[in-house]
Amino acid sequence: MTTKFNYVLITPCKNEEKSLPKLAESIINQKITPKLWVIINDNSTDKSTEILSDLEKKYNWIHVITSEGTERDLSFHYAKIVSEGFSLILQISSTKKISFEYMGLIDADMILENNFFEKIIDRFEKNPLLGIASGNAVYYNGDKLVAEKGRENLPIGGLRVWRRDCFVETGGFPISYSADSVSNVLAILRGWDTKKFDDILGIQTRRTSSAEGLWKGYRTKGESDYYRDYHPLYIISKFMKYSFTSPSYIGIAYLQGYINGIIKIRKKIDIPEVRKYYRNKHLEVGRYYAGKLKR
Repeated sequence: MTTKFNYVLITPCKNEEKSLPKLAESIINQKITPKLWVIINDNSTDKSTEILSDLEKKYNWIHVITSEGTERDLSFHYAKIVSEGFSLILQISSTKKISFEYMGLIDADMILENNFFEKIIDRFEKNPLLGIASGNAVYYNGDKLVAEKGRENLPIGGLRVWRRDCFVETGGFPISYSADSVSNVLAILRGWDTKKFDDILGIQTRRTSSAEGLWKGYRTKGESDYYRDYHPLYIISKFMKYSFTSPSYIGIAYLQGYINGIIKIRKKIDIPEVRKYYRNKHLEVGRYYAGKLKR
C-alpha cells in the first residue's frame, strides 16, 4: 500500500458502550485499516472504558487516552478533546515514524461500510484540490433508513477525512462551536474543495444532535449560530425551517439557544475571515440554491 492511501483516525467517546463494539468491528474490518487509531475516552462512566481497554490490548495500532470530561458537551469541550486527539496522533506518528496522507474523524455512534475509507480516499486521489470530504450519515427511523439532509459541498462532522496538507494549512482542528463547520470554512477560504459523498455511507445509531435529547442538541445549534455570527434573517429562516420539522419543538429549542448566546455567551468567533463568511452565509446559500434551480 502506498503512503498516499495511508490514514490515521481519531474517535471521541463518551458513554458509548452500546455502539462502540459495532464501530470497532467496522473499523477493524475495513479493506484499508488505519495506520493509527486514537480513541479519546471522555471520562465515560459506563462500560466504554473496559471495551476500549480490550481493544487497545488486542490491536497495537489502537491507542486510548482519557480526557477529564464532565457531561456530554458539543461546544468547546468537544473541540478541545478532538484537537487533543489529533495532537497525540501527530506525536505518536512522529515517534514511530508512521507516514500518512489523510486524517479521519469518526464519531463513536457510527458504523461504517467495509470499504468506506477505500472509497473516500479514492475520491481524494481523483481530485488534488479536495481538502475535506465526508460520507453521508443515515439512521434508522423504525425499520427505514433515513439520510441526514445537507448540501453536497458541506462535509458533515463525525464522518470526515482531511487531506493532511489541508489540515495543516487551516491550522488543525479549531477550538470553536461547530468546529467541523468552521474547519470547512477555513478550507474553502484557502481554495480547497469540500465534499459530502452521498454514496459513501455511515450508519448512525441515533439521529444527529440527539445524544442528550433533541432539545439540548438544537439549543446548542442556536448557541453555535450566535457565536459564529449568522445574520438575524438567516436565524429566522432556520427557526422557521426547524419549526416545520418533526418534532416541531426543535425550532423553539434552537431559538432559545440563540437567545442564550445573546444573554450568556455574548462573544463571537475571533477569526475575522470566518466571522465575515458566516455573516454573509444567507447570500451564499441563496446563490447555491439559485444555481441548483438553473440546472
